[in-house]
Amino acid sequence: MNYTWNWGIFLEPSPEGTGTYADMLLSGLSWTIATALSSWVIAFCLGSLIGVLRTLPSKAARAVGTAYVELFRNVPLLVQMFLWYFVLPEVLPGSLGSWIKQLPNAPFYTAVACLGFFTASRVAEQVRAGIESLPRGQRMAGTAMGFTVAQTYRYVLLPNAYRIILPPLTSEFLNNLKNTSVALTIGLLELTGRARSMQEFSFQVFEAFTAATILYVLVNLVVIAAATLIERRVAVPGQR
Repeated sequence: MNYTWNWGIFLEPSPEGTGTYADMLLSGLSWTIATALSSWVIAFCLGSLIGVLRTLPSKAARAVGTAYVELFRNVPLLVQMFLWYFVLPEVLPGSLGSWIKQLPNAPFYTAVACLGFFTASRVAEQVRAGIESLPRGQRMAGTAMGFTVAQTYRYVLLPNAYRIILPPLTSEFLNNLKNTSVALTIGLLELTGRARSMQEFSFQVFEAFTAATILYVLVNLVVIAAATLIERRVAVPGQR
C-alpha cells in the first residue's frame, strides 16, 4: 500500500482558519461530550418515568409505557435522526417549524432531542427490570409505612433499583456517547464529523480516524472509571 504517514499533520493549520487540525478534533470532541451529556439528561429522566409507568398496577399506564418503548426502540436511530431534522419542522405549524429550522446550532438541538428520546426507551427497560427484580416485600414495606405510591417509588424502590442497574446504565451512557456520531448526517460537526473533515482537507485518513478513535477510547475510560467509583460508593453493604 502506497501511503505516506504524516503524524505531524495535527500541528499544521487547518483550512478553517481556527487553529490546527488538533484544535479541530478537540472542538469536535467538545460537541460530542455536550451532545452526549445533554441527551443523557433527557434519556435518564424520561426513561425513569417510562420505566416506572411500566411497573404500575394501572393497565393504561403500562400501555403508554409499552407503546413508547416499542416505538422508539424498534426504529433505527438514523431514521429517527432524519425524521427529527427533516420531517418534524415540516409537519409542525408554519411559524413553529420555521423557528426550529432557523435556530442557531439546530443540528445540535435536534441531535440532543433525538438521542434523548431514543435512549430513554432503553433506559426505561433497565429501570423496569431493576424495579421488578426487587423483592415484593420492599413495595409492601412502603405501603405498611403509610407511603403513597409516589413516595414508595421515590424513597424505596427507585434508590435500590438504580443501585442494581448502575452497570447497564453505564453501558447505555457509553452507547449514547458513541451514537452521537450519527449526528454528522445532519451537519453536526462532532468528533467523527471533524475527523471526516480533516481527512477530506488533508487526505490523511488513517491519522484522522486513529486520533478520533483514541479520543473516544479515552473519554469512555474516564466514564467507566467514574461509574466504577460511584458504584462502590452507593453499594449496599453485604450485597454484590
